[in-house]
Parts: sequence; C-alpha cells; structure tokens
Amino acid sequence: MSNKLSTFCCTVTLFDEQLRLDETASRAHFTRVADAGVGLYVGGSSPGEGYSMTAAEIERLLHIAVETAGGRVPVRAMGVEPRTSDEMCTFLKMASKTGVDACQIYSLDVGHGWKPGPRELERYFRAALESVSIPCIISSHSFMGYNVPIEMLERLAKEYDHLIGVNLTTPDILHLTEAVARLRPRLEIHVGGPMHAITALAMGANGYLSSEAAIAPQLCQDVINHFAAGRLEESFKAYTGVMELMLAVTSMPGASVRRVKAAMRLLGRGGTYPRGPYMPIEDAELAALSKQLRTLADKHNRPELRPI
Repeated sequence: MSNKLSTFCCTVTLFDEQLRLDETASRAHFTRVADAGVGLYVGGSSPGEGYSMTAAEIERLLHIAVETAGGRVPVRAMGVEPRTSDEMCTFLKMASKTGVDACQIYSLDVGHGWKPGPRELERYFRAALESVSIPCIISSHSFMGYNVPIEMLERLAKEYDHLIGVNLTTPDILHLTEAVARLRPRLEIHVGGPMHAITALAMGANGYLSSEAAIAPQLCQDVINHFAAGRLEESFKAYTGVMELMLAVTSMPGASVRRVKAAMRLLGRGGTYPRGPYMPIEDAELAALSKQLRTLADKHNRPELRPI
C-alpha cells in the first residue's frame, strides 16, 4: 500500500438560501481544495451534514466531486454511520458507480448506547467488503464508543485486497501506536482530525483528515508538504496554525459545522447555509469568529484567512 503522505478534507455540503444543493458553490469548493493538493472525502455525516441529505443528493454530490477533482486528487465517498450492514452496503454500491476512487466504511452505530460485540462487528465489515470491489477504508471512530480491534483489522486486511486503509480517530495514543506498528505498510492510516497529525506522521502513518481544510486547504497541506520534505520547523508552524484554526471553529461542541460554514461565509464562499437541525450562528458570535480569523491571518501570514 502507498507510503505517500497525504491529507484529506472532510468536505462540507453547500446549500443555497432555499437549502437546496448548491452545485456551483460545490464545484468551487472542490476545486479550491484540490488546487491545494488535498484529497476529498465527500458526503460525510459531519461536517457534510449527510444525515440531512437524500440518497439522490449524495449521489449527485459524489458525481460533482469526481467531475471537478477526479484525477487530480483522490476523491472518496465518506458516508454516514449506519444502523445496519444493509444500509452500509446500499451506500457502497451506489458510491462505487459514481467514479469515486474509494469508499469509507463507517463503524456501526446501532443506537441507544449499545455497542456491537466483536463477532457482530466483524460480520458487518465482511458483509460491507463483500458487497463491492472498489477500494475501501474502514473508519474506527471514538465517537462510536469503541475502537475497532486491531487484530480484526489485521484479519480483514489479509483476506480483502481492496481494503486499503483505516481512518483512525481516537484519543488513545497507545492504540494509535500499536495500530501503526501492526497495520503499516499494508494499510494506509490517517487520523481523524488534526489533533494527532504530527504524532501519527512521526510514527509512520500517512496523514490526517480535517474539516479545517474546507476553510484553509493550503495551510493543511503545508503540514504534509513540509514534513515530507524534512522541513520540520515549517511543518510544525503550519500545524500550529491548523490547530489554532480548529480551536476557533470548534468552540461549539457537536456543532462545528455551523462555525466552519460561518468561517467560509466570512471568506466569501458561497452556499454556506446549514440545514436543520443546525442553524446559522448568531451575529455576536460571527463577529467574534471574524476577529479570530483576522488574528490568525496576521499571526501566520495567511491572507486567505482574512475575512473580506
């Protein structure tokens, strides 16, 4: 599997004032991210608002991403956390026909605080992997309340050649350390969110995913470019900027998409209306976010972060 270092944007889904899919704004968004060399994850639950979208809308969005950025950067279908294997298989089959390079398989979220046992979880992943032949990436996300067992990932990697990676989101650094040691180089490993990006890179992982790349894709890519070239001081400076941007847009736990879209609006991007249950942030908070972006633009010499 590839040893190339990379970062991916968990892309937002852009809606117009009538809350319809804004195709023009979406193309501009995908182009801006791809121009920076950042890969795309499209149609996700957050910040992609995937739960608010119909299957037809997600399929259309995937087609737009492929048409806009395909062949330039990796374009991958992200999806949402499923309740059943049938839900995941239906998504994978649909996405595989849109021309995306790969699909993510989210871990099961069966609801009501219940967590699937190892046998149930493995049966689910096998059903998903056997439903398609397109390259797939398993998501192991702490928000589900559990990490996918590393030995399970090892078994699946041995049996399914089209399993190409793991998106691992966990605060457990020892789990991440063991995952990198045991799964690389057979599988690509990206960490979810920039929180552990430098740690993961230092241990030999491929990179990280972030929603911050929707706001400042070049800043996020600079972390990777400088690290790959051995310019560690420059990489760490860019990483500090990414984390300070993350701090600015995640001050509302569980609803960061509201501030991600608000930041994009301040920067002059189109289609930044959130669908319910999310609501636009209030004027006072928007003014505070504008001030934060100006401070970041000045501190890190990033004019692309300066509100218009």
